[in-house]
Amino acid sequence: MAGGATSNLERRLRTEITGEVMFDAFSRGRYATDASFYQIMPAGVVTPRTKAEALAAMAIARDEGLVVTPRGGGTSQCGQTINNGLVVDASKYLNKIVSFDAGKRTCVVQPGIVLDDLNRQLKKHGLWFPVDVSTASRATIGGMAGNNSCGGRSLRYGTMRDNTLSMNAALADGTELHFGPLARDAAWPNVNEPGRDLFRDLLALGAREANEIDEHFPKVQRRVGGYNLDALTPKGAVNNMAHILVGSEGTLAFTTEVELKLWPLLGTKVFGICHFGSFYEAMDSAQHLVKLKPIAVELIDSTMIALGRDIAMFKPTIEAVVRGEPDALLVVEFAEESEGVNLAKLRQLNELMGDLGFGWNNPQRKWGGVVDVVEPAIQAAITDFRKSGLNIMMSMKTAGKPVSFVEDCAVPLPHLAEYTDRLNKIFVKHGTRPTMYAHASEGCLHVRPVLNLRLDKDVKAMRAIAEEAFAMVREFKGSHSGEHGDGLLRSEFHQDMFGPRIVRDFEEVKDRFDPQGTLNPGKIVHPPKMDDRSLFRFKPGYKVEDFKTELDWSAWPGAAGGFQGAVEMCNNNGACRKLEGGVMCPSYRATRNEKDVTRGRANTLRLAISGQLGPNALSSDEMMETLKLCVSCKGCRRECPTGVDMAKMKIEVLAARVKTHGLTLHSRLVGYLPHYASLASTFAPLVNLRNKSKLLRWALEKTAGFSAKRDLPEWRRDTFAPDATAFGPENGPQVVLFADTFNRCYERENLDDALNVLVAGGYRVHLPKPVEGKRALCCGRTFLSAGLVDKARDELSRLVATFAPFAERGVPIVGLEPSCLLTLRDELLSLRNDPAAKAVSQQALLFEEFLVREAASGRLQLPLKPIAPKAMVHGHCHQKSFDAFKPVEKILRLIPDLDVQVIESSCCGMAGAFGYGAETYNESIAMAELNLLPAVRKAPNEAIIVADGTSCRHQIKDGSGRGALHVARVLAMSLDGHSASHADQERA
Repeated sequence: MAGGATSNLERRLRTEITGEVMFDAFSRGRYATDASFYQIMPAGVVTPRTKAEALAAMAIARDEGLVVTPRGGGTSQCGQTINNGLVVDASKYLNKIVSFDAGKRTCVVQPGIVLDDLNRQLKKHGLWFPVDVSTASRATIGGMAGNNSCGGRSLRYGTMRDNTLSMNAALADGTELHFGPLARDAAWPNVNEPGRDLFRDLLALGAREANEIDEHFPKVQRRVGGYNLDALTPKGAVNNMAHILVGSEGTLAFTTEVELKLWPLLGTKVFGICHFGSFYEAMDSAQHLVKLKPIAVELIDSTMIALGRDIAMFKPTIEAVVRGEPDALLVVEFAEESEGVNLAKLRQLNELMGDLGFGWNNPQRKWGGVVDVVEPAIQAAITDFRKSGLNIMMSMKTAGKPVSFVEDCAVPLPHLAEYTDRLNKIFVKHGTRPTMYAHASEGCLHVRPVLNLRLDKDVKAMRAIAEEAFAMVREFKGSHSGEHGDGLLRSEFHQDMFGPRIVRDFEEVKDRFDPQGTLNPGKIVHPPKMDDRSLFRFKPGYKVEDFKTELDWSAWPGAAGGFQGAVEMCNNNGACRKLEGGVMCPSYRATRNEKDVTRGRANTLRLAISGQLGPNALSSDEMMETLKLCVSCKGCRRECPTGVDMAKMKIEVLAARVKTHGLTLHSRLVGYLPHYASLASTFAPLVNLRNKSKLLRWALEKTAGFSAKRDLPEWRRDTFAPDATAFGPENGPQVVLFADTFNRCYERENLDDALNVLVAGGYRVHLPKPVEGKRALCCGRTFLSAGLVDKARDELSRLVATFAPFAERGVPIVGLEPSCLLTLRDELLSLRNDPAAKAVSQQALLFEEFLVREAASGRLQLPLKPIAPKAMVHGHCHQKSFDAFKPVEKILRLIPDLDVQVIESSCCGMAGAFGYGAETYNESIAMAELNLLPAVRKAPNEAIIVADGTSCRHQIKDGSGRGALHVARVLAMSLDGHSASHADQERA
């Protein structure tokens, strides 16, 4: 498209659309990919606020000669949601429930509503929408309808098509129609034009081709390829016209509303984790296990188990349910109306496995048995693990990755074992190995051979594997597309799967709906070759020039290793777009912008380092805008199953920015805080005048970017600076207390109380003086946040020199501030990896981690007394990232009669200096208002609010008026027998 036409299109859209209109290269690049291996740069992107704006955008694109691609969560694995025209993103604004009827168990929703968000709203009515896809936390209903999604429990509930009652949609020419049940003998003159003619022609096609459709459409439930022509055949008096749109991948109409069939919530559940010594035995057994009528039978293979063991958030789940070293697991789920029926079915499962020869000690089989799981928490963990199968498989830190192209073929269950066995042989023939998981109950496995699509030989292998695998699927009367649709990947193979006559019928349907080919062309009909490398994410000539990084990225080895390999770990599956649960990604939850989600940032980094966004893109203003709302919460470090650590990546970008643009005054003041802290404390009354003067607030905002709407932390003259270097009994167990800059200079009470608690516990507490220089020790975190990596390394070197003699003899190093202490477990080893640094890192523990460890060993004896009826606890993001939050709960529960409740929250939004920034203040508050501040406001006055993070406590005080306490203060109160009143919290 010519530049002038693009400019005209953008101008018209900005005039008529109040939602975002994005035509810059950085924004377009973020929409150029989905969860497939394809990449097509769109001409522009819009996020319409209303249906009218969406249709207006379509009309403008049509006038300007552009194609239109609807988009929801952008998690398609076959390239459905990418194209070279205008992308219309419905996920940000078009995400409401339009109507709901509890009695009829139906609802009407806009296309951009996320499945999990919908089910959260339905739960209070005892209902849910059961097409439970693994991407439920980010998959939109419109995208699921476009894909004819299935979910893990389709054995009972069916596919998206089975649960879609009707749809409202706009044709390519803007005509709005209702698609729903329609009697074949309807009085056609009473059907509104032009729908009358369209529906009449579609039903005529169905009648004409009924025999051909019956002969060539696979007889498996998991058939989501092509158009649903079988919905048009005269099998009954009524045809549901919505079902021709389901699975059409945005090629026939733009969906504006979907009417859904709802189901009662599942009650109690039980899982049977069936262990098998061989993969073939597991696949052969599936046909027998489904006879017990479970709601799901899901495969977890040995590769997924092994990878799960290496991922922190899944390791406990594996340890809880996996016995020995099975080659495959089948997770069999029962969910009947009563617990008794479920337990009876679980017993039947155990008996059936025994009858099949799979007992733990059966000498006739290689291995096998069942682990019963009745605890809801473990069931939920297993479900999370299973649903994360794709991302777990993609977590391989190698140049080759499991590639989706024969991903979800479906065959009748009696053929499943032979199919997978022969498929494995095809992979071996072409020099690769597969990963396999998912829906054994439906004969639909997620199968991904490991390939490197940068290499021409691997692309050729992919083509050969696809042709051989699809031929075998046809031999077994299966479907080459059993869940993830067609897109750019499988549409090419419809001719072989359905025959030339059915493909011509598909083309006739497309032409009847969209004669100009305006809507998402190249999908289902008239497709490109699936191995056209010009459409790949890693196109021929893709290259990342070598550049010196500031941090150690050697954990990502191989041909595409280092920083490049770490960035390219993002597979676009979009787990970071979840709206509830965990931490990731707080900025996206506040803005709903693709720019502000981990996936969007990773895509931008990949395009920048590979030269696709122009020269010097890594340090550009646009890159800084991309990362502006990243609060370095480290939520992605733990919760992204592929291990995308955006906080660490941001440090590299900031370092590159400093080299080319220098430091802003704001960054200088934040970064060098540890250096001027002593001086600021000396002149604390003068420095603190800023908070009391509107003029000074205004001046500092204009000159240094600190929001005038915030109080800055108050400097103390009485900083924590004991003269002695050790406290407590000389013969007590030794521990080093790390006095970080924030607690030392702003809230010394936390360090005082921590010291008192440790001494009361009988410990010999060391506060060593720096061995290099007189300035107090610091972890370097503020320098890292400003991109001053060398300065951070210097600070950490001083700290290591001081603490290493203790660490090397096994003395724990205990800190209070999560972001500071955990720097010693994370960034320290990315800056230096020598034995002294490793020793310090290994001994670094948060205060509550240390106490819980000591209590578990029986060494900790604290005379704690009741202080309050309840404690409401907010976890610091870094605590959660390092799985270090649970010790806070555990240590507080040692206080008698204290009801400890966790506030389910993401990042507090303050995030170091982020919440103090004039440009980021509003987003900071928005993050806090998602969960944290409403929960604090609802807390009873007598409850203690607990938050270990300095920033968290400030945000809570600013946003709610309630004070919050570090856990050290709470324990000290319990030691002293004080009551934690509201007034006590105000003084915190």
